[in-house]
Amino acid sequence: MRIAMWSGPRNLSTAMMYSFGARDDCAVWDEPFYAAYLTQTGLDHPMREEILTAGEPDAKVVAARCLGDIPDGKTVFYQKHMTHHMVPAFDREWMNHVTNIFLIRDPAKVIASYNAKRENPMLDDIGFKQQAEIFDQIIKETGEIPVVVDSDDILLDPETVLRKICERIGLKFQATMLDWPKGGHKDDGAWASHWYKSVWESDGFAKPTASTSVLSDEGSALCEQALPYYEKLREHRI
Repeated sequence: MRIAMWSGPRNLSTAMMYSFGARDDCAVWDEPFYAAYLTQTGLDHPMREEILTAGEPDAKVVAARCLGDIPDGKTVFYQKHMTHHMVPAFDREWMNHVTNIFLIRDPAKVIASYNAKRENPMLDDIGFKQQAEIFDQIIKETGEIPVVVDSDDILLDPETVLRKICERIGLKFQATMLDWPKGGHKDDGAWASHWYKSVWESDGFAKPTASTSVLSDEGSALCEQALPYYEKLREHRI
């Protein structure tokens, strides 16, 4: 089984990769298209040169590997994808041959978290629009509505939601998905030292925070732009 988990940044995506990576049957791949995305767009992201050196710049090669042999002799291949990495120039046909899951999060929380690492994001940086586009494409191409899971629901009750995900995609739940060793994963991307420090210190899913995200005027405007895309997918959450 090949799982493509689609989310934007700052969306519990690394914790979910660690969760699946804690299974005894699962290999993981951290943001396969990142180097190809930076090559295609020319954008200056933190640790750009390290990402380009470590990653594959050709999107066609990456897509082929997503459908190719599963690493380490495993039977499940969990691929953590960022929706904004799938620029229009990249062929998306390969998506029809994997199990697609969409991981969503309240845009106010995403923007507040993103600002702590890279200030003043634009709509294209946080992936909500691209996530909705990919979601619509999968439905059009396959005739099926993919699994949608909200990050807040996972944090409220990790075991129940993980069991639901596994049931929906035909995968047996493993209790090892609820925790993982501190210090990161051997397959973390080259950018991990910039983005993953908090999750490196974790050994399981954190408790949800009750605090409300406080945004600047610019952040609030961006949240209003992203909210319709989030709400569209949230209607389908498990």
